[in-house]
Amino acid sequence: MAKETEIKLRISPASLATLPEHPVLAARCVGPWQTRELLNRYYDTDDFALANSQVALRIRRDGEQLIQTLKSKGASVAGLSERNEFDWPLKSNSLVLSHLDASCWPESLAGLDKKQLKAVFSTDFKRQFAEIRWLRDGVDTVVEVALDQGLVIAGEQQEDICEVELELREGDPAALLELALELAADVALMPCDISKAERGYRLFDANSYSVAADPAELSVDMPLDDAFAAITWQLLGNSQRLAEQYRFNGHWKLLEQWLQQLVSLRAVLASLGQAVPRQTSNALRMQLDALIKDWRERILAGADDQAAREAAPLAFADELNDSRWGVFSLQMALWLQNKEWQHKRTARGARQGAATLQNWLLQFLKDEAQALQVHRYMRQPEDLAEQAPRIERLLAWLQTARQLTDLVDSDRLFGSLRELHALALQPLDAELLVLRREHLGSVLTLNAWKQLVR
Repeated sequence: MAKETEIKLRISPASLATLPEHPVLAARCVGPWQTRELLNRYYDTDDFALANSQVALRIRRDGEQLIQTLKSKGASVAGLSERNEFDWPLKSNSLVLSHLDASCWPESLAGLDKKQLKAVFSTDFKRQFAEIRWLRDGVDTVVEVALDQGLVIAGEQQEDICEVELELREGDPAALLELALELAADVALMPCDISKAERGYRLFDANSYSVAADPAELSVDMPLDDAFAAITWQLLGNSQRLAEQYRFNGHWKLLEQWLQQLVSLRAVLASLGQAVPRQTSNALRMQLDALIKDWRERILAGADDQAAREAAPLAFADELNDSRWGVFSLQMALWLQNKEWQHKRTARGARQGAATLQNWLLQFLKDEAQALQVHRYMRQPEDLAEQAPRIERLLAWLQTARQLTDLVDSDRLFGSLRELHALALQPLDAELLVLRREHLGSVLTLNAWKQLVR
């Protein structure tokens, strides 16, 4: 078994053609670029038992070679993924079921009759590849760069493949993100952790591709630093998957959810005080502010304007063809990978980062709830928009960690604050002022709110 560590990056065909000559790659290339054609058949049962267990099984023809491969899904976020991979050379273009034994076959499929397995879709593409090598902090780093272009074909449906894969052969996984960032400085690259297998299944069922990254695993006694990292990785992963799915089908709700992940990410970055010093995240927050401003305006316009909704997919395609989204995503991932918020903080900030999540969270929610000054804004509902960032911070932590508090009816509090936030962003009129005041009053009646402000 090998562990595969790689990052996938979506790219346009025109940009893909320029990469073999890109200075960043040309300066580190240790041999000539090579080309091969890879023909892949993926196998599953009629009811997609393998896909449901997050397993991919294929036979690949690479020239005269035939290789059977089993991949299990591992950690994957922001395009950077780690997966277990098992390979077996074959003599003929047929599955060898005896290879799929307990040493690699998932326990969840132990009762499956493997004779039901059949070819369900194909991914055929041309791959240009080269090895690059450089010294990173005095350590040899080796990466295989693969430029893939072809088709996923499932029955009568198909989707283009046009992507860059950077696979780590030697060195630190952070080197993949650093390399991707160097390329993304002048080539639009979109980190994208959808595999070719997931694309095939998506052609059968558009909803088979989950738009949610793996949930953050939180516990009451975990350090705040660890909770912060888990939540921000999850939000970044969610935004990547939502962006990919909206690009694929253009469903308006996905665009709204994508923006919400960015808003929550911005809120979490601003909520930890000295544990995450502002200077360490300043560049990221500025990029997020620009993205949120542009897309919030477009989404608010689309609330009552069908034409605005219909124009959004093309505008989003333009966003992806620009470098802004890809650069932010890669910088955010590298910042998290290197835990850069810990590098220049004070001793007090370090102590805060080491505090248990439950203790910090309850105090944070109390401080923010009291600072919201609900009574004041009942008298001045026209000024509620100025409290939108504070409501967003409350929502971000209630969304991800309210189950760790002892707040009574915390679900109702989350729902009420979400409605209040939506009202705070809408253009003012007499009716809206009444609604704002009513919702502020309803928040005051909630037991969870009373617990926070008592």
